[in-house]
This record gives sequence, structure tokens and C-alpha cells, in this order.
Amino acid sequence: MDILKAVILGIVQGLTEFLPVSSSGHLEILNHFMPSDGALDSDLTMVVITHLGTALSIVYVFRKDIINILKSLVTFNRNEDFEISMKILLSMIPALFIGLAFEEQIEALFASNTLIYVGIFLCVTALVLWFTPKIKTEGVITFPKAFGIGIAQAIAILPGISRSGMTIATALYLGIDRVKAARFSFLMLLPVIFGKVILDVAGGELVVNSGNAIILFAALMSSFIVGIVACKWMLKIVQNAKLSYFAIYCFIVGALVISTSLF
Repeated sequence: MDILKAVILGIVQGLTEFLPVSSSGHLEILNHFMPSDGALDSDLTMVVITHLGTALSIVYVFRKDIINILKSLVTFNRNEDFEISMKILLSMIPALFIGLAFEEQIEALFASNTLIYVGIFLCVTALVLWFTPKIKTEGVITFPKAFGIGIAQAIAILPGISRSGMTIATALYLGIDRVKAARFSFLMLLPVIFGKVILDVAGGELVVNSGNAIILFAALMSSFIVGIVACKWMLKIVQNAKLSYFAIYCFIVGALVISTSLF
């Protein structure tokens, strides 16, 4: 894989991680039409690096919130920031359970014909997003609602189901304020990504050497920079109730992917 392909993958990850169009689904589509030439030691290395870039972009955009949350945890000050951290931890439980308990089944599901499933689940994402502009949202995030959003995040393990789309839409359906819904959706992603990176590093899955270091750095920086732009853009989109536009996009791409798989 050359630097140009790495940058393209980083851009795709940076955009689709935040926009409600499924980053995993788009990367599956991209890998199908732009397969790796083997320059990298493993595709997993590139996936980890691009996800790390988007995680760092969240840290940058929400740096003040994150600092306040960390302060509340260190001082054990049971304020609003401390409660948010507890709700984020609660929201992780469904994804951890499904990821650990059904990892082999999920991998087997997509082993034979990944693209057609990606297309189907993109259409599911489109349906979920379509009705969100009509929802009145003024509520706050309670612990039961945080767990419900966590279930939505667990479902988004499936390629084609947008993580940001599912979690934000679920929060809106639960009556949560739009700005709070988007903020919580992005913050709850951080432990998942950093936890996965730590596990991959500990397991020797992340392979960085002199042959791929520059390529990986290009992917990291492109996903980081584009992620910052996409994250800020998505916050405005949610606040202005414009998620239905992405429903149209997901349906069109999903239908094209299904057609490509069948014919």
C-alpha cells in the first residue's frame, strides 16, 4: 500500500466515523474495490491506526470536557462530569458483551458475502435516520437511557450499521437533547477505541516497522485532521436536525452495493 492509498483510507475513516454513514461499511466497500497490495504487514494495523486517528480527533474537539471528566474521576467529585463518566462506562457493557460473546459468529456472518450485508445494513441505517428530524428532544441522559444507547452501539458492530447514526438516533428517540446526544455519542466511543488499541498492541497485532511507518503516519494524520472537521460538522448537523439527508445517502449507497453483489 502506498501513501496515497493510506491517506484515502484515513480520509474515509475520518469522515465516516462521525458522519452517520458507517465507517466499517465504507471501509469494507473501499477494501473490496481497492484491495491492499501487501505493503503493510496486516490490514488490521491500518484499521487500528485510522481508528486511533479518529479517537485523537475526539480528544481534540472535546478536550475541555475530557479534562473536566478526568478531574472529577481523580478527585471523586460526584458532579455532572463524574456522572457522565459513569454513564459512559455503563454504555460500554452491551458492546463488550456482544463483542466477546459473539465475535466468532459475527465474523462468520460476513465471511462469505460481506458486501451484500453491508448494503442491507446501510439501508437499515437509512431507515433509522429518516424519522429523526421530527422528534422533539429536550431531555437529559439518565442511566437507563445511557444503557439503551449502549445497546445501539453494540448493534453497530455490524458493518453497514452506523455507530454514530445509531447512537445519536437512539438518544433522540429517547428524547435526549440533540447537542447532548451527539456529545455523549462521541465521548462514549473513546474507551472502546483506546481499549481496542491497547488489546491489539498487547496481543502483537499492531505491527509498525521501518517499511510501513511513513504510510501508517500518513493514515493517522489524515484520519485525525479529517476527523476534527467531520466531528465539528456532525455536531452542527445534529443540532440543525439534518440527519435525514444522510438517510438518503445511506439508502442509495446500500442499494448500489446490494445490486453490485447480486448482479
